[in-house]
Amino acid sequence: MDNKYTNLTYEGPLAILEINAPPANALSSACINELREVIAELDNNEDVFAVIITGHGRFFVAGADIKEFIPAMGNDQRGLEMAKAGQALCDEIESMRKPVIAAINGPALGGGLELAMGCHIRIASDEAILGLPELNLGLIPTFGGTQRLSRLTGVSTAVDLILSGKQLSAKEAVSYGIVKEVVSKDELMFRAGAIANSYIKNKSMQAISRTVQAIVKGNNETIDSGLKRERELFAELFLTHDAKEGVEAFSEKRSPNFKHS
Repeated sequence: MDNKYTNLTYEGPLAILEINAPPANALSSACINELREVIAELDNNEDVFAVIITGHGRFFVAGADIKEFIPAMGNDQRGLEMAKAGQALCDEIESMRKPVIAAINGPALGGGLELAMGCHIRIASDEAILGLPELNLGLIPTFGGTQRLSRLTGVSTAVDLILSGKQLSAKEAVSYGIVKEVVSKDELMFRAGAIANSYIKNKSMQAISRTVQAIVKGNNETIDSGLKRERELFAELFLTHDAKEGVEAFSEKRSPNFKHS
């Protein structure tokens, strides 16, 4: 794949996806389309166990590409298409069967914060700024921001943050539950890699992928539906080599040798 807006590198089973759309990594339609293709590629790559998404340069993602909005004004179908594409990108990130960590290296505003909220874990540089300022343009967040922010912070706080358009420091984002932790910019990628490797080291991808599915999909279902999915995924593992190996290794007081099958 000839990538124009992304850089993709690998460190063993860890994939690092860098958004590279200068000057501010804005999410144009073309950038969104490419990101969706890369996400699908990574999700289907059995050699990839975890993914880190970050931004190239000073920005994580400054937001949607506002230049594309201007000719679309007065055309609600075009607005609907833009919203659907942005939501699909964030949904596809969230639905990946492997852990996805957002390493927020700089400003993550509008669609940038929405993309980060589609990731399973978020850590931020102390230089990061986060916010949903769409109302300043007479618009609303539409890449999932009205839904995911409220699930992270609670309804009252989400309403306040979106209506005010407040921009949060990384430390403030931690206090609101939006970001897991803050590190220096120099440490960001090392820390993201350490977190990712702690999730996948000596664990079976059969169990990891089902854990992610159970949590993410269950969060959007009733408790009864989530519990049903949980027990079905648990039962599936009884047919895998890795579950048998893990249980036997525990009984024999040795380390398991997972084959991810």
